[in-house]
Amino acid sequence: MFEIVGKTNIDFMGKRKAALAISGVLVLLGLLTVIQISRGAANLGIDFAGGTAVQLKFDNPIAIDAARQALGKHGVNDAELQEFAQDNKLLIRVKTEGTIEEKVADRIVQVFEQEFTNNKFVVDSSTEIGPTIGHRLQQDAMLAIAISLIGIILYVATRFELRFGVAAAIATFHDVLAVLGIFYLLDVEITLLVVTALLTLAGYSLTDTVVVFDRIRENLRGRRKDSVLTIINNGINQVLSRTLVTTLTVVLVLLPLTLFGGEVLHDFSFALLLGVIIGTYSSIFVASPLLMVWPGAEGRLLSRS
Repeated sequence: MFEIVGKTNIDFMGKRKAALAISGVLVLLGLLTVIQISRGAANLGIDFAGGTAVQLKFDNPIAIDAARQALGKHGVNDAELQEFAQDNKLLIRVKTEGTIEEKVADRIVQVFEQEFTNNKFVVDSSTEIGPTIGHRLQQDAMLAIAISLIGIILYVATRFELRFGVAAAIATFHDVLAVLGIFYLLDVEITLLVVTALLTLAGYSLTDTVVVFDRIRENLRGRRKDSVLTIINNGINQVLSRTLVTTLTVVLVLLPLTLFGGEVLHDFSFALLLGVIIGTYSSIFVASPLLMVWPGAEGRLLSRS
C-alpha cells in the first residue's frame, strides 16, 4: 500500500496536554454555538428559523443581480438567491421571524410578474416553514446527533470495552462541536444539509478512531512489558500512514466539491472537509489520550488485554 510517511516514532502522547487544550477551546466554541442555535441567534437556515423557499422556472435566462434588485425594490430584503442556469431556474429563500402574516411566496411571485413581464415563468415548487416547525426540527436534529453518540458508545464498548467506547464517543462529539463552532465563527448558514454532514462525519470519525484503537489493542496483547503510554504511541505511529492516506483520499474528493460544486453542495462538502481533517486529528490527539485519563488506566488496560 502507498505510504505517505515511512516508519515513525513520534511522541504523540507527549503532546496530549497541548492538544487537549486546543480541543477544549474548540469544544467550548461548539457548546456556545449550540446555545446560540437554541436561542435562534446563530445563522440558521429556513429549515430551523422558519421562512419561505420558492423555485421559479423561466422561459429565458434571468440575471441574478436583476432579480435581487427587483425583490429589494418591493421590500423583500435579505433574500438568498440561487441560480440554476442550465434550466433557467431561480431559487429564492427568505427567512421570516415570528408568525407568518402573509404568503411570502405569493408576494415573490407578484414581484417577478411585475418586473419581468417579457420573461414568463412557472412556479416549480413553493415551501413555507413556520418558526414552530423550525424549532421542532432543531430539537429533532439534536436528538439525532445524541442517538448517534449513544450508538457509538454501545458499538465500541461491545467490540473493545466501555473505556474505548466512551473515548470514541467523546472524540466524535468533539468533532461535531468543532465543526459547528467553526461554522458559527464563519457565519455559515446552518441547515438540515449541514446536520446531515455532521452525522456523516460522526461515522467517518468513528471508523478512523476504531482503526487506531484496534492497533492499540493488538499491541496491548503482545507488549505487556511496555508502558501503556509507549504502547499507545506505537499503535498510533504504526497506523499513521494508513490514516493519512485515507484522509488525503477523502480530501481529494471533498476539496473540488467545496470549490466547484456550486452553492447547493458547498456547505455540505465544506462541513465534511473540515470534519475529516478534525476527525483525523481527534483520533490521534483526543480519543487515544482519553484512554489514559481514568484512574488506574495502566493496570486496567494491561489486565484486560
